[in-house]
Amino acid sequence: MPFRRFALLTLLLGISAWAIALKTPPAKIAAPTLNWSRLDTLVLHSIDLGEMPGAVVVVGHEDKIVYRKAFGDRALLPHPEKMTLDTIFDCASLTKVVAVTPSIMQLLEQGRFRLNDPVAKYLPEFARNGKDQVTIRELLTHYSGLPPDIPQRPSWFGYDTGVEKAYATALAYPAGSHFEYSDINFVVLAELVRKLSGERIDQYALTHVWQPLGMTHTRYLPPASWRAKTAPTEKDDRGHFERGVVNDPTAESMGGVTGDAGAFSTADDLAKYAQALLNGGKGDNGARILTGLSVAKMSTPQSPYNVPEVRGLGWDIDSPFSSNRGDYLPLGSFGHTGFTGTSMWIDPASATYVIIMSNAIHPMQKPPLHSILALRSGIATAVSAILSLNNANEWAQVETGLERITGYADASAGAHRTMYRNGEVATGLDVLAGRHFDVLQGKRVGLITNQTGIDREGNRNIDDMIAQGVHVTAGFSPEHGWLGTVDSATGNARDAKTGVPIFSAYGGSTASNALPAAGLDLVDTLVYDIQDAGVRFYTYETTLAYTLQAAAAHHLPVIVLDRPDPIDGINVSGPPLAAEEKSFVGYFPGMPVRNGMTVGELARLFNQSIGADLMVIPMSGWSRGDYFDETGLPWVAPSPNLRSLEEAVLYPGVGMIEYTNVSVGRGTDTPFEVMGAPWVNATQLAAYLNARRLPGVRFLPIRFTPSADRYHGQLCQGVNLIVVNRDQLDSPELGVELASALAALYPQAWDSSDMHPLGGSRALVEEIRSGEDPRRIARDWQEANVGFETLRQAALLYH
Repeated sequence: MPFRRFALLTLLLGISAWAIALKTPPAKIAAPTLNWSRLDTLVLHSIDLGEMPGAVVVVGHEDKIVYRKAFGDRALLPHPEKMTLDTIFDCASLTKVVAVTPSIMQLLEQGRFRLNDPVAKYLPEFARNGKDQVTIRELLTHYSGLPPDIPQRPSWFGYDTGVEKAYATALAYPAGSHFEYSDINFVVLAELVRKLSGERIDQYALTHVWQPLGMTHTRYLPPASWRAKTAPTEKDDRGHFERGVVNDPTAESMGGVTGDAGAFSTADDLAKYAQALLNGGKGDNGARILTGLSVAKMSTPQSPYNVPEVRGLGWDIDSPFSSNRGDYLPLGSFGHTGFTGTSMWIDPASATYVIIMSNAIHPMQKPPLHSILALRSGIATAVSAILSLNNANEWAQVETGLERITGYADASAGAHRTMYRNGEVATGLDVLAGRHFDVLQGKRVGLITNQTGIDREGNRNIDDMIAQGVHVTAGFSPEHGWLGTVDSATGNARDAKTGVPIFSAYGGSTASNALPAAGLDLVDTLVYDIQDAGVRFYTYETTLAYTLQAAAAHHLPVIVLDRPDPIDGINVSGPPLAAEEKSFVGYFPGMPVRNGMTVGELARLFNQSIGADLMVIPMSGWSRGDYFDETGLPWVAPSPNLRSLEEAVLYPGVGMIEYTNVSVGRGTDTPFEVMGAPWVNATQLAAYLNARRLPGVRFLPIRFTPSADRYHGQLCQGVNLIVVNRDQLDSPELGVELASALAALYPQAWDSSDMHPLGGSRALVEEIRSGEDPRRIARDWQEANVGFETLRQAALLYH
């Protein structure tokens, strides 16, 4: 299954998991019936291998603790101490999700900020060194582009000094382009909590999160009275074992209080916290720390959809740090780990959590071969196996079996083994031909089509119809004509083989783009059969709408023979069309550049406001995730300059800037695969775009001379766009990246005055011209895209 389908499946299953957990929990499972001996064996074996001195493991399931045990020793040196259930541990990076994340989410609930707000809006000094557009969301998901740590050399000390060093740090990657787990993100987030609430993170988390839940042994800077019960870690600079003193270098330098580490807690306290999250933010004592919506928000995918590492807000979902998920805990679960040997994983679908608390770095850090990564994974795998194997029938209502691929980072790592679907799709034409065109017999048929109207064997629709006795009395041609070979307005003609009169539905005005009355007078049924490109500004979609309008106005039934969206029916992306931009290159206000809909689905959507007598003949065998090369259908260029599927993949982005003063490759052998102008420096533009680290695409400097269209006969410099992973490429965002690069590098030469009809709004062009980061611009249209996905739902025909 290609990457994009894992991504969307994860999101859907994550949401479904919360719906199950919060609304319809499975029946209670009696703890005494479960055999947990394999967990004992795993932990004891890890201790025997020297991976850790001891541990406390707690498993919660269905509102109660079903496994709770202490193993081994709390300390080995300077003298042995037995591990106890009430041992207090240095949480290390669990601090990020136990202290900072819930605090941030509370402030979000209060309306103190928006996730897509730039951090610098609230912490102006953070803007230094190119960080002015890094967002709060990017800090929470580790997509900020910041490096992993604040350097410790030369040595420094103090909370304010640490914050200042975080502010001064430059980005290692463009914001939003790359997953880099960074402690600096949470240093800044903790300071954001202080700025917005007036309370330092240690006090805020204690007052608003931990105390309300009854977490009586959780806090920063644990008091001296806790020292005897605190698990030591490694030796400090003076040769003493750290005990009750944070091990993390940044947190220690900041006085023990910051966002990346510093909290101490017990397994029992973290169990209270985990259960509160499973309860939708409400503790077993009745105290509510978060709303259910906030819990779902932070624990479902919030990182860019087209990259393999998936993060919630603070929480890990599927990344190289997800070892504690194990092999079987399902999609939709989430968790985090800590460097000292702590971890937590929570599965809302099964109402289960697994907490492992250890001080694995005592008495010293272990080499990689002796880490506890395998133990974390083994415990999670054993827990899910124990629960599912003993209660298979009861889990059937929640899962179809936990033994499935658990995430899409795994799939990305094995991308060389990814198998694409080899489908056998029958278009609406094929389906209706198999029925001998029953609904058309005895009718005078007007056929709206072009060269793409062929069956699986390559035969024209008009020939198939006439061969089976259908009376085709008129044809109507869209842009590019009946044969799909021209780039200008076409006149009326006759089909060379059949002699059927062809009426042009494309000219230089709105009236001339409508189906001509002279042709409509010859028919009593309309049939639409054209391959679309899946892009809002592709004019065949407007011709489809005009066909429905003509059918309604003339009281004619209209039949749409469905065909695939060639660039898949899943992805909905790109800036929406503003109402004032409605035109022949943008029929439906609110529609993103990529609509993820088939021709038949678009007809159903458009017809909700038109009211024509519509029948859609669906395809058979098509899946929403299919690209055209997965259908088994023959490719026919839908227009003269969309000659390949590769060009169709790039078209939603490159096409967006076609109305500006650049060549998009018309008049070359590779339209929409190249872009440039005589005033562009190819090497400079390619370097700029490659530095943006756009998923799924690379840029080569190129020189080309168009033989037609803009700059024909002139040498242009620009870029050749190479699609390296179409599942990761966000082509509409690519269009904004291209425009932003031209605006940044050639502000005087690039003319963007006519970009708005294809881009969707003048506001979009203004944002690009003002220097807004394209990734931030893209985030701003996500809400509108979600709204369109909801709107289109009733029109969809396929899964």
